[in-house]
Amino acid sequence: MLNFFKNKKDKEEDIVTSTLTPPTAESENDIVTEAVEYEPVKDVEEETTPPEPEKKGFFSKLSEGLQKTRASLNDKIDSVIKAFVKVDEELFEELEEALISADVGVNTSLYIIERLRNTVKERRITEGEQVREVIKEIICDILNSADNELVLNGTPAVILVIGVNGVGKTTSIGKMAAFLTAEGKKVVLGAADTFRAAAADQLQIWAERVGCDLIRLQEGADPAAVVFDTVNAAKARGADVVIIDTAGRLHNKKNLMDELNKISRVIERELPESSKETLLVIDATTGQNAVSQVQQFQEAAGITGIVLTKLDGTAKGGIVIAVSHDRQIPVKFIGVGEGIDDMQKFNAADFSSALFGE
Repeated sequence: MLNFFKNKKDKEEDIVTSTLTPPTAESENDIVTEAVEYEPVKDVEEETTPPEPEKKGFFSKLSEGLQKTRASLNDKIDSVIKAFVKVDEELFEELEEALISADVGVNTSLYIIERLRNTVKERRITEGEQVREVIKEIICDILNSADNELVLNGTPAVILVIGVNGVGKTTSIGKMAAFLTAEGKKVVLGAADTFRAAAADQLQIWAERVGCDLIRLQEGADPAAVVFDTVNAAKARGADVVIIDTAGRLHNKKNLMDELNKISRVIERELPESSKETLLVIDATTGQNAVSQVQQFQEAAGITGIVLTKLDGTAKGGIVIAVSHDRQIPVKFIGVGEGIDDMQKFNAADFSSALFGE
């Protein structure tokens, strides 16, 4: 019995001794070598912090924004082409109907199909995919037929923005100001929409958001007086661009058009050497009604370009093609979202690629 306890005690001492005895020099080297080979443990915060979302480029936004239009135009064209085993007159008629239903417009659709017939004959095209490529080629030519570049000559250059109520005119001005400011230009805004309640307040918010100056007078003031003050303030402050908001006006109101002419005369008198862009803001969701607006405003105000808004919320983006062909007026800016950077200069090649899902 005594031997049992003695043996047990000896074993416990061996365990303690084994536990407390420091490793030999050789074992220390082994431990160090082994520790170096292991990768260091990552910081807990590094593992749990989610990656920042990738910021989308404008082409990605454009492609997403044209989803409904693409389904209306491109998908219809593809469906028609896939339904035919040969390229014939019946195919052309079906394609014409598809274009018209996608808000490309009757005149423009007829033009596209006529060119398509001639090209198919000249190139001896027999495959549907080749027909699709020719349609895209014709649409690109239409969109490139006018100069889409924004003309900003002189100091300051002037952008006069017009349009009917509800098209997003004031918001578009804010986004254009943000775009030009990002390009390094000094922008001054003029709140010449003195008839709509809180119009100047809305523009003031955009001016503060963008970081540019705003010239405004009291509600109901003469819009031409606002323009006069804005132009002279811009000259005094060394601004590069003046953007002037005007009252939303219906295209059949002659007195309002006369007022627009008065504003233009003030600009011509005060800045005779500067370029003047007169941009008409159009809501893409209005479809073919936009062509009528362009015609009326063009006759009264000498439009130099189009700003197309709300492309992301409509299947009627084909109106871009109709306006470019029927009225020969270039699209200068397009908007495809609610964000401040969701309005950019129009690029025909990018638009065509996004429209055809490429």
